[in-house]
Amino acid sequence: MGGTPVTGPIPAALTTSPRLQDLVSWDSDWSGLRVVVTGIGISGFAAADTLIELGARVVVVDAATTPKAKAQADTLKIVGAADVLLGEDAVTAVPRIDGAKPDLIVTSPGWRPDQSLLAAAARAHIPVWGDVELAWRVRERKGRKTADWLTITGTNGKTTTVGLTESMLQAAGLKAIAVGNVGTPILDALRDPVDYDVFAVELSSFQLHWSHSVSPVASVCLNVAEDHVDWHGSYASYLADKAKVYENTQKACIFNAEQIETERMVEEADVVEGCRAVGFTTVTPAISMLGVVEGLLVDRAFIAERKDSAVELASIADLGPVAPRHMVANALAAAGLVRAYGVEPSAVRQGLLNYLPGEHRIQAVARHEGVLWINDSKATNPHAAAASLSAFEHVVWIAGGLSKGVNYESLVREHAHRLKAVVLIGADSSGLLSALQRHAPDVPVIGHAKGETEDVQPAGPADAEAGPSPIFGETVMAQAVAAAAQLSAPGDTVLLAPAAASMDQFSSYAHRGDAFIEAVRGLVEGQAQTSEE
Repeated sequence: MGGTPVTGPIPAALTTSPRLQDLVSWDSDWSGLRVVVTGIGISGFAAADTLIELGARVVVVDAATTPKAKAQADTLKIVGAADVLLGEDAVTAVPRIDGAKPDLIVTSPGWRPDQSLLAAAARAHIPVWGDVELAWRVRERKGRKTADWLTITGTNGKTTTVGLTESMLQAAGLKAIAVGNVGTPILDALRDPVDYDVFAVELSSFQLHWSHSVSPVASVCLNVAEDHVDWHGSYASYLADKAKVYENTQKACIFNAEQIETERMVEEADVVEGCRAVGFTTVTPAISMLGVVEGLLVDRAFIAERKDSAVELASIADLGPVAPRHMVANALAAAGLVRAYGVEPSAVRQGLLNYLPGEHRIQAVARHEGVLWINDSKATNPHAAAASLSAFEHVVWIAGGLSKGVNYESLVREHAHRLKAVVLIGADSSGLLSALQRHAPDVPVIGHAKGETEDVQPAGPADAEAGPSPIFGETVMAQAVAAAAQLSAPGDTVLLAPAAASMDQFSSYAHRGDAFIEAVRGLVEGQAQTSEE
């Protein structure tokens, strides 16, 4: 660890345009800057709207031609976009603006580096920023308070941790908001009339890839596991982008002491001189760490007497009736961030008590006839599913979906002893089935490895633009829940933790989770009516 922050002019290596080096605040001269914004979704729209307000000449491109995209395009044209280009042809090459090459591309985070337009921009040496990079550049504004940033990434647990961080900051009396990859787009928060003290910023690996100069007060990478390999091209590239969360950190890099990869990220980071490395662990902490002692969350990092004592922050019981190990880890990571920022221990505990967990993450849906039904639809990769499985015994596991190129071998091998049965969903769960056959050959598996559940057909090519059919997804889930009910007995847990993305059969992980909740409610109500009859 070492180095100095990038808070002023940006190093020349990051841009070929001398003018871009000078764009370091809202009040810099953005007028006439030629910018192409790729994507007209939430982050792309916010980026375009911001740049137009700053006086830039903005052209927005997106492959979508849906009614929503056209409505967004109309709005941007009204507020002053130079042009909005929709359709597949619009995203194959870099458009010219006022007859000239753009000065800058601002891309939505989901766009891959090898996408045709972005690849062409790289060949033409046109700088590419993400919405987070743009937000960092415009965060300072005359007459307004400049919010500090606490940044959070990780393969799993980001949304929970950013929510806990926000809650702890607010419990301390600070004006704080969760932004970035969750909730409010960061550019919208910057333009909000509220003078925020601090942002809790959730950053995906995609957003980090397109960020260059962010300098947070404190940062954390919660964990890493194989994910989004299709986007990054390799696991090594994925790790390199995750590690960028620690670059230029001012006070504390918080890392997972139980995962050496995150510690190595901190060791290799170029940070502000004096920045500390602080670990968190779900067991007894060493000096300069946060951890757990006899059911208490404790801090041995941000106290003067850390060599021989610790301060109590909260109790595991404060996390609620279901507090699996990964939830404890998330709480400690959030506590590390806010303690680095100067929040008192009492506000950490109050923030935990005030926090309302989001849906679809270890969500207890029902306990019926001795069976616990848990919705963890947000477990979209093997690492997240492993965290869920480790919290329960005697599991009937509903799993499968869009695998994103990940491997299921270690997941099944390490948790086979917990599995009573498996119900497969997903248009192609052959990889998961193969792992089950190798490492859990005696566990009954219901469902198909490739194709759909019986008598159900997916949306055809004509429906591709509209996405998966909601009726199809809900029928799939109803069949899966019915099968799980037949396989379960008192004392079992039926766990929806797909270990895969949802877009093959559902519109989102939330849609998948909602379908599970409705199917379980229908099952419980149907059984109740039967018993009454």
